[in-house]
Order: sequence, then structure tokens, then C-alpha cells
Amino acid sequence: MSKNKPVVVIGLMGSGKTTAGRLIAEALGLEFSDSDPFLKARYGGTAAQIAAREGAATLHLYEAEHVLLELAGAPKVIAAAASTVEDPEVRAAMRAAFVVWVDAPDKVLTERMRSSDHRPDFDPAVMRARRGGYFREVADTVCDVSELAPEQVRDAVVRELGASTCDHD
Repeated sequence: MSKNKPVVVIGLMGSGKTTAGRLIAEALGLEFSDSDPFLKARYGGTAAQIAAREGAATLHLYEAEHVLLELAGAPKVIAAAASTVEDPEVRAAMRAAFVVWVDAPDKVLTERMRSSDHRPDFDPAVMRARRGGYFREVADTVCDVSELAPEQVRDAVVRELGASTCDHD
């Protein structure tokens, strides 16, 4: 199992990036970095607070900064905000990583976000139309989290880093 390559977990809100990322990091013995704690520590707020205070464009710059900073350091597992795939510099930097796209049908993601106050107006179909092509471009593997539990995603990624599982693009 290689610790020489960072792992980036991408996906729309509600896909379980943080949960899967933590499990993958633990299994690989790597540090875990998530955009939400990064934003709070560095910019003093949640994604929603920063977007309200400084605008979505600034939030997306901060989210991209998170991924670029973490990819420049020692290999770790990074849960990347979905917006980061829109940034060409981030997509280029992700080429050095193993990128896991955790995904589910829009209906599943909508249901998961319904109980969250993070983004009550979240529409996965709109976000998928905007970011789906980028996710496909950078993903080394795709895991359907409507069918796989977080532990199964972890196991699939660990196997994929040494062999093959999940749907390989």
C-alpha cells in the first residue's frame, strides 16, 4: 500500500466525502484534511458563513487554496469541496493524486441534504450539470455511495491503490 501518493475524495454535497476520507486516511496511515475545518481555522467560518460574508466566488477561492496547499505538502487524504474541480489549477494538481469520486443518484443526495442546514436549497442536478464533467475528468475511480457503505468505499480504495475495484474510469 503506497503512502507516496495523496488521495483526494471528491463529490457533490451529501456524498460522504468526509466520512469516506477519514476511513481511507486511517486505513492508509495518512493525515486527513477536510475543507470545512480548514475554512474555520483559516477564515473564521463555515462555508455557508463565508459565502454569506464574502460571496461564493471568494469561498471557492478559499476551497481551491485548501486543496492546492494540501497537495503541495506531504501525502495525505483530502476531502475536497465540490467547487474545487471547477478550478483548472486544482484539476491539474489533482493529476499527482489518486482521486476518488464518491457519487450517488440525485434523489439520494437530495434526501441526505434535506436534514442538513448546510445548504437547504441544494439541487444536485444543477451541481452535477455544472461539475460532473470535471469530476469525470479527474476521477481515477468512482464509488456509488448509494450502494456502498463508507467502509466499503474505504476497502475499495485501499484495494484500488494496490489492485482494482470500484468502477474504474
